[in-house]
Amino acid sequence: MFEVVLTGVAAVLLTATVLARLPFFDWWIRACDFPRVQLAIAAAAVLALCPFSESPWQGPTFVMALVTLIWQVWRIAPYTPLWPKQVQTAHQGNEKYCFTILVANVLTPNRNSDDLIEQIEHWQPDLVLTLESDRWWQDKLDPVLSERWPHAVRIPMDNLYGMHLYSRLELVDTEVEWLVQDDIPSIHTWLRLESGNLVKLYAVHPRPPAPSESEESLWRDAELLLVGKRIHERDEPSVVFGDLNDVAWSRTTRLFCRVSGMLDPRRGRAMFSSFHAKYWFLRWPLDHVFSSEHFTLKSMRRLKQFGSDHFPILVTFCYRPSRSDEHENPEADTEEWKDARDTIREAHSRDQET
Repeated sequence: MFEVVLTGVAAVLLTATVLARLPFFDWWIRACDFPRVQLAIAAAAVLALCPFSESPWQGPTFVMALVTLIWQVWRIAPYTPLWPKQVQTAHQGNEKYCFTILVANVLTPNRNSDDLIEQIEHWQPDLVLTLESDRWWQDKLDPVLSERWPHAVRIPMDNLYGMHLYSRLELVDTEVEWLVQDDIPSIHTWLRLESGNLVKLYAVHPRPPAPSESEESLWRDAELLLVGKRIHERDEPSVVFGDLNDVAWSRTTRLFCRVSGMLDPRRGRAMFSSFHAKYWFLRWPLDHVFSSEHFTLKSMRRLKQFGSDHFPILVTFCYRPSRSDEHENPEADTEEWKDARDTIREAHSRDQET
């Protein structure tokens, strides 16, 4: 019985690994992108147990587990200190060129606003982006943040896609856009740094592929790729941040980075897994901050849990276009550009399914 279970587990792990490589939008296929760390750990456990198996399937079991482990580690490794940093580390000084972003998915039913406000006041970020924030959260945040973070974009919604952006620095030419679905907002604005330089910000929170949300990842993928396409076409100093409902190592997120040319500060540093805050064994990086080549990274950290199913993420960038040449920008090839255009076109041509 032990041998049968071991072989079955190895087969399931390999199947999930193969499914994640398929270019389909079905939620149950795209869900295989998420637990790469868990799959790698499980595959390592199977390998460790193989010597205790006397089944004729010992060899195939070992091979399946080894292939799974190698592939998953290959996908995970860039998000560890073993890999070269994709966003270079900032030098000391020049504070007027630096700005700090705090991203927090508050979880709409969560009513522990005090702990989040305490962290905001402690870290004093220049920008605070809350996601899933409704009118209740707005009523709690406004009285505390309005004085020191006077520039704000408020989109309270009861469908889990409300968002609020509070800024200490001036926001310029701010727009709220509904890129793919008419109930999913995104914030597009310029940020004026203390140095006077302008930085383009994109705050996003696309719908995830999940049975309770959407049967397909098409809508999420199209929104991310549409933002990426805009960034590529405009070639502006840009930062994209929010809950992308996608992991850093997924096919979609990697395609987004290639299409946009955006850099991931996690690469070469750590995963900074932000979800699920309540279950340590089910965690992966869902909340992201990407930057164009114009920026260096001063710091990135995961903050304390405050009742939400997400940890807040705190990131400090410095605007240093003179160091752009130090970065190696990802670039999409012809086939990847075709995939991106086809995804955006299909999302716009179909009914908005949820």
